Amino acid sequence: MPSPAQKSPVKILVAAAIIIATVSWLAVSGARDSKSYYVTISELQGMGNKAYTRHLRVAGNVAPGSIHRSGTYVDFDLIEQGRKLAVSYKGIEPPPDTFKDDAQALAVGTYGHDGVFHATQLQAKCASKYAPAAPKATGTASATNTAAVVPSTR
Repeated sequence: MPSPAQKSPVKILVAAAIIIATVSWLAVSGARDSKSYYVTISELQGMGNKAYTRHLRVAGNVAPGSIHRSGTYVDFDLIEQGRKLAVSYKGIEPPPDTFKDDAQALAVGTYGHDGVFHATQLQAKCASKYAPAAPKATGTASATNTAAVVPSTR
């Protein structure tokens, strides 16, 4: 007969199963809540009711003259392939310094029934900053970086 100090293996297995089920549920629900889909503006506008229930990422160029700032809040328009999307950013941090007219921007958030994309995260880069330098045109022919082939003597 087992002493009271010994635990039944059934109780241990039940406790382990409860712990494993709880951890699994937390992992699945956390992954589902943090998942966001990348869509283009035209895809977003064609998603129908699915657009209102998903966490999304939308990229485009900031329309010139559309930026309206108020503290850390910013309202602006994104343009991509002739399509326009109104975005309202209400994040904790102010927009990055590279967030300017014609900059490439990525907004993360949800699409509202009001037709405005409500962003909680905003990333931007200035296209001219990251573009490769244009080749310099000179009046003389430039030297090429080729090595001369010298026959070997044995």
